[in-house]
Amino acid sequence: MLPNTKDTILASWQGPVNTDEPIKPGFHFAVKQNGVNLDFHLEQFYRHNEVSFHHFDSFADLVTVCQRYAVDLIIIGGKADLFKEIELLRAIKRNVFLSMIPVVMYHPTPTDNVVIAAYENGVDDFIHGEWIDQLEKVRIKQVIDRSRRDLSINSTTRLPGATIIEREITEQLKIGAEFCVCYADLDNFKAFNDYYGYVRGDRVIKLTARIIKDIVFDLCRGGFVGHIAGDDFLFIIPFEQVDEICSAIIRTFDSVIPFRYDQNDREAGQIETKNRRGELEHFPILTISISVLPNKDGQFTHIGEMSKQLADLKTATKRMPGSNYLVERREKY
Repeated sequence: MLPNTKDTILASWQGPVNTDEPIKPGFHFAVKQNGVNLDFHLEQFYRHNEVSFHHFDSFADLVTVCQRYAVDLIIIGGKADLFKEIELLRAIKRNVFLSMIPVVMYHPTPTDNVVIAAYENGVDDFIHGEWIDQLEKVRIKQVIDRSRRDLSINSTTRLPGATIIEREITEQLKIGAEFCVCYADLDNFKAFNDYYGYVRGDRVIKLTARIIKDIVFDLCRGGFVGHIAGDDFLFIIPFEQVDEICSAIIRTFDSVIPFRYDQNDREAGQIETKNRRGELEHFPILTISISVLPNKDGQFTHIGEMSKQLADLKTATKRMPGSNYLVERREKY
């Protein structure tokens, strides 16, 4: 059974702490403080990592900081009345760019109204009372982890996106697991999407995600399923289950996908729409192609090696008519 490394993966973003090469800042914090030393506490938390603090006093200052640096967290704190800071929080959450960055606020003795107003305006966490280093460290880490995880979830299917997919494969390589990376995508999806519109196209994407997810997790509890983008999916399973799982996905997909077409198109077995050159062309009912790249006996050591060979395999798989899965039998190159 493939090891389940989800918790390890989501914690792995901190990166190595011991290396002969210079380490770039691991964390960027935008800090606004008045009468408290938030940067001191944060520096203690991350003393084994490189951290960078960017102090700001106004919304304009914060925008400049966030444009220059990949800020992991905005933290605002003080001992005075925080109602002005609530206005700042509201401005942050209304800004399309800044709203993606998590915000933590701190006050040693806030009123209930301030805490309530902060949460109503989108604060990700509000720390108050005595600052307990280990407790606040966990809370702040969870806020950052949750934000990074949410940004890497595909909004259409709610499956892990490209960032988490890369982390999962990297972690599997690191622990020396034997596994297969299976790259699945739909044949002629663009034509379907152009012909029926994006709403029905999204329904096909969601249906495909449901088929892959249900079959992988029903047959392999330790498996992994991700959604790269568009009609491209990736799942990771043990080599010995490739035939069972890929065959089940294809069989299920081929049995239900015709009913995503109007009756006359389904009976014709095709649709007519413009191709990428703007010419009318007939496109058959959607099919699915799955390219399977095994990693056995430590064959691969880096995700880049797998990516190149998987891209070539995908091209070969899609040349085959109908729904198919193709397992790479060649050595690494």
